[in-house]
Amino acid sequence: MLTSLYVRHLAVVEEADIAFGPGLTVVSGETGAGKSLLVDALMLLAGARADSNMVRAGSDRAELVAEFDLKGLPQAQDWLKREELDEDGACQLRRVIRAEGSSRAWINGRPATIGQMADLAALLVEIHGQHEHQALLERAHQLNLLDAYAENETRVGEVRDLAQQWRELGARIRKLSGGDDRGHRLELLRHELGELEKWALAPTQLAELEASHKRLANAGKLTEGITGVVELLDGDSELALRQSLGRAHAELGRLAALDERLAPMLELLDNAQIQLNEAVDGLEHYAQDLDLDPERYAEVDTHLTRLHELSRKHRVPVAELDDKRAALHVELSELENAGEALERLSAQREQLQRDYAKLAEALSKTRQAAAKRLGKEVSALMGELGMAGGVLDIALEPAEGGDPDPQGRERCELLVSANPGQPPRALRKVASGGELARISLAIEVATLGKDTIGCMVFDEVDTGIGGAVAEVVGQKLRALGARCQVLCVTHLPQVAAQGHAHLRVSKHSQGKSTQTRVESLNTEGRRDELARMLGGLEITRETRAHAKKMLEQAQAV
Repeated sequence: MLTSLYVRHLAVVEEADIAFGPGLTVVSGETGAGKSLLVDALMLLAGARADSNMVRAGSDRAELVAEFDLKGLPQAQDWLKREELDEDGACQLRRVIRAEGSSRAWINGRPATIGQMADLAALLVEIHGQHEHQALLERAHQLNLLDAYAENETRVGEVRDLAQQWRELGARIRKLSGGDDRGHRLELLRHELGELEKWALAPTQLAELEASHKRLANAGKLTEGITGVVELLDGDSELALRQSLGRAHAELGRLAALDERLAPMLELLDNAQIQLNEAVDGLEHYAQDLDLDPERYAEVDTHLTRLHELSRKHRVPVAELDDKRAALHVELSELENAGEALERLSAQREQLQRDYAKLAEALSKTRQAAAKRLGKEVSALMGELGMAGGVLDIALEPAEGGDPDPQGRERCELLVSANPGQPPRALRKVASGGELARISLAIEVATLGKDTIGCMVFDEVDTGIGGAVAEVVGQKLRALGARCQVLCVTHLPQVAAQGHAHLRVSKHSQGKSTQTRVESLNTEGRRDELARMLGGLEITRETRAHAKKMLEQAQAV
């Protein structure tokens, strides 16, 4: 659900910060006031192409920010996690359009591409009206909507999984039955595996080899250094630590005889002498055992050199060469026993294809039945919405190719005839924005509770209608608002009266500057706005009474 929209320096809007709630929110205002700018702002936040002319005159940039509540929108939550743009359940879209024509986008405060913003917005908001970017125009979305209407979620998931398994088995079979390349692959695998079995080491063995190489490479420095340390500790010089410690111990012993409180310190020096003796003995043994074998160093150095060569060859770290060896061993084993493996995999694939055919057939039947029901419901609603004689047909066409397809055996296309006698045409090719908006409304009402989009926007859905039809449109929008959030830009009081909330857009001139203001109306404000929509500039007592009655009737339903 859209919770807030902030617009700054967009066209004639100086600054607007609008809060939104659930249900149907209607947007009204005089012609030219900028009612559709809110829709334009959402379109821009949904990834629409930006034009520098949209920036308010005299400003260097326009800024748009929308915040959404993701409760009940698991797909959007999952998308944010996959893209690593999630932020404690928050969802904020921000876009800045500069006067020179460039623009930048952010999702939850992190830089994002326009493509990412469009992908996320498609899961959050659906805009109906005179716009190109509508999910309902996409054939994939139409099929998803039909499946949601038919409650096919489980069947679709099973069909998709079987098709994916079938494709994966096909890839394995092609790999095993490589034809002429199989012999070359076997020869190469045996050669590479031989190299890795000779040189690759387990992690612990590799660590020991590297430590040994370091020790052998620095054997001379170690020998010289140990000799110097032993000389400092136990040399002939009177400055050697053992001699100095002995003199200190003797002197402290004489003093301890005079004061017994020095006895603990004397004991510490005793311990120090013991540890010093152990250190000297240990260093002397280390020096004796130090390996100065040049041949051994050459062997270890050669081993490490080969390991690094193999690392570059197989494009894996040295530490992962042993894992590479194990993987090549498995592949070689499969290729050497390809006959048996191919028979097993082929049998599994044939069984998957039979299982897929059974489930896909069941899915097709539910789609066909649902398409008929949905077509009838939408056609009836089109008549109620002022499109008498209009018809919606849902055509199911066979998918290309005969292989198991993750989407099933058919594709969906919504065909519409807006007027009697006209042949049905693809919904995406319907020219009239007003007709398209009302058809979209009919589809959404017919599929109440099926679409996963949390916010629906209808721009001028009431174009070209009036009277009783306008009231029906308003009632349908209000019914839709009971299930999800709905925003509707309207110029008809019959539609505006049905809103749960009402925003008024007005334009004000201050000298040479023109600004658009967006305000949320209370009950009295709504009455006056409906009266203006009913009676024009002159608002009479009668129009106010009529407006009040319209509001009361809408709230009573």
